Amino acid sequence: MNSLLQSPAVTLPPDRRQSETALAIARGTARFLASLGFSCVTEVTLPSGRRADLVAMNERGDIWIVEIKSSLEDLRADQKWQDYRAHCDRLFFAFTQDLPCEVFPNDTGLIVADAYGAHLHCDAPEHRLPAATRKVMMMRFGLVAARRINRLVDPQGHAGIE
Repeated sequence: MNSLLQSPAVTLPPDRRQSETALAIARGTARFLASLGFSCVTEVTLPSGRRADLVAMNERGDIWIVEIKSSLEDLRADQKWQDYRAHCDRLFFAFTQDLPCEVFPNDTGLIVADAYGAHLHCDAPEHRLPAATRKVMMMRFGLVAARRINRLVDPQGHAGIE
């Protein structure tokens, strides 16, 4: 007997905004952050209008942003990452072992990743968010995550909604 209460097969649609390398880095980084007690949401639009590659939050409400760089050209072409600092407690770059650490800014953390995991090459300095900014980021994180789950469960009911 088919029941309306049976769970539908839930799969994520392919994300065509990033390269295969960037997707692999995001996957490994998210696995690493999960091992540290963080939950991650990808491609989060920040209050400034910028879009962060990966936003991570733990149960204490710590918010980390990870900017993913798949190549040296990707890093050189992107200067918007400095704006992310205003929206997180710590800012990291995640990249493959093929890139040298020396090309990244000194005042950010570095995560070396592949599709299966990652390791912390150097920690990011902490710069605690003001309470009002933290609240906005926590609300944005929760709403983006809930909308994405709802879209997976009911794709037709959420067409066209972020």
